[in-house]
Amino acid sequence: MRIVISLLIVSIASWKLFNLDPNNAYLWIKAVHVIAVISWMAGLLYLPRLFVYHCAAKEDLSQNRIFKLMEQRLLLYIINPAMLLTWLTGFWISWKIYDFSGGWLHLKFIVAILLSAFHGFLAQATYYFAMDKNCLSEKSWRILNEVPTALMIVAVIAVIVKIPD
Repeated sequence: MRIVISLLIVSIASWKLFNLDPNNAYLWIKAVHVIAVISWMAGLLYLPRLFVYHCAAKEDLSQNRIFKLMEQRLLLYIINPAMLLTWLTGFWISWKIYDFSGGWLHLKFIVAILLSAFHGFLAQATYYFAMDKNCLSEKSWRILNEVPTALMIVAVIAVIVKIPD
């Protein structure tokens, strides 16, 4: 039942979002976009760090259960909705304001696609951790924790400096 309600809310919000007057809505949608991106990035940065700690706590069953719950809730309640909202608002801004033009915008889309792929990878890893089938080391998760930061740097430079134009 919760999934039906969630889908209904997202559908109504999406319809409202795409039918707003671009001139009046731009700043509000841009603000929501920035908030969603910050939330998404926070989750993408925190989840691999939780995996590092989860790897270290492999032997402690009590901690293991707590990490599984934290990882699943972070993904379900923060990262997934933030990604969806980021894409919805970003698509609206790209369509209504920029008409999908500009090299910097195309670069930002590529980065968003790569971040989404990383998000999917983390979602799969969350499932593997829940099943006690993680196959990566603590060190690997520490290295993977830097991926969203590197992609974020590219996106921010593309948007602020408008490179490439």
